[in-house]
Amino acid sequence: MRCLRLTASPGEKTFEVKIVSPVEQFTRIWIQVLDRRDGSFLVRYRMYATYSELHVHVLLKNEHVAKSPFVLKGPVYHEGCDCPRESGSAWEAHMHCPPSFAQIERDLSFYPSVDPDRNAQEIPQRFGQRQSLCHYTVKDNKIYVRTFGEHVGFRIFMDAVLLSLTRKVRLPDVEFFVNLGDWPLEKRKPPEKLHPIFSWCGSNNTRDIVMPTYDLTESVLETMGRVSLDMMSVQANTGPPWPEKNATAFWRGRDSRQERLELVKLSRAHPHIIDAAFTNFFFFKHDESLYGPLVKHVSFFDFFKYKYQINIDGTVAAYRLPYLLAGDSVVLKQDSGYYEHFYKQLRAWEHYIPVRADLGDLLEKIQWARDHDEEAKKIALAGQQFARSHLMGDTIFCYYYILIKEYAKLQVTEPKIRKDMEVVEQPADDLFPCSCHRTNVKDEL
Repeated sequence: MRCLRLTASPGEKTFEVKIVSPVEQFTRIWIQVLDRRDGSFLVRYRMYATYSELHVHVLLKNEHVAKSPFVLKGPVYHEGCDCPRESGSAWEAHMHCPPSFAQIERDLSFYPSVDPDRNAQEIPQRFGQRQSLCHYTVKDNKIYVRTFGEHVGFRIFMDAVLLSLTRKVRLPDVEFFVNLGDWPLEKRKPPEKLHPIFSWCGSNNTRDIVMPTYDLTESVLETMGRVSLDMMSVQANTGPPWPEKNATAFWRGRDSRQERLELVKLSRAHPHIIDAAFTNFFFFKHDESLYGPLVKHVSFFDFFKYKYQINIDGTVAAYRLPYLLAGDSVVLKQDSGYYEHFYKQLRAWEHYIPVRADLGDLLEKIQWARDHDEEAKKIALAGQQFARSHLMGDTIFCYYYILIKEYAKLQVTEPKIRKDMEVVEQPADDLFPCSCHRTNVKDEL
């Protein structure tokens, strides 16, 4: 048998993938083959029922490729099936989770111990009136919550990932608070008394415990049903090959930061170098003589028609960075005091081109990229590989689980189901119920 290593797309329809169950006449599985155009493919599927066994057929002109068919020994549970693995260590090994995450270690280093009783009293008093919070307790792998504040709609994202995790693995008993706003909250510094708050964004001036953003989390949970972006779709829609991309720096967005105003003015002064425009005005007055007319939204996939992508903060960190990295354009990233859970793993000049916070060197950096095309392409591909290795669903689930596990170890009193908490129910699955056949062995390796 010959083994070919592809370095370019052999054609989107070259390979066919079928997933079947030998004991089911009809399999309720949605399959999508995504051509990454570099010789590799992603195959994603969503099951709507649980099967005792699945066979994955990878076919080239109706012939099996390599070791196809691949057999998934059953039972194989669908996403909605509430069937957690009892052993967390076994689940981590199965998911190939890293032993730790440096950002988690750093964030938790400010909290040598956590007192759930004290936090239950003090955090709502300190933040609950002006901020929007969720107070969660996980007890016996069931989730309970109480909300504080007016704007609590974003609770749905945290509910969803906790429910998904508890369907997959038994979580330790734990009690914690989640900030539902954009800005991190804990501005005190040691030796002042710090309160542990889980947030989607961190900053150099705060001590919040950072999680993957709600946007990236939703892209993982809804990867086959999401209308907008997800980390897999981006990889199959990276635009034309590098030599055919437009050698202009590109940006679209709204007016959520002063530097964005400066960026659009810079674009109007240097339109042959930067294509930047506003799609909406909300925070500042729209002076069309300074910023030009509003433009229509551009499909995110069309961003990758351009070689250079400008990533500039919004109200906090710009949550589009994972998707920009997953493409094959090079990212020019503004220096920022805000960060997402993965930023400290990124290295300037390896994964992105750094730009000063005030954008004072942006034109110079774009010109450098134009003058050093091979180096810029190398940085683009390194950023893409980082996204593929660190920002996909398996790593996101691992991050949440390890964060909760390590935080739970710090608790000095027993987590409790507090007054006015309500249970967060698992979604009903009357159409395709599942019978959980997992053993209760503590270590299933």
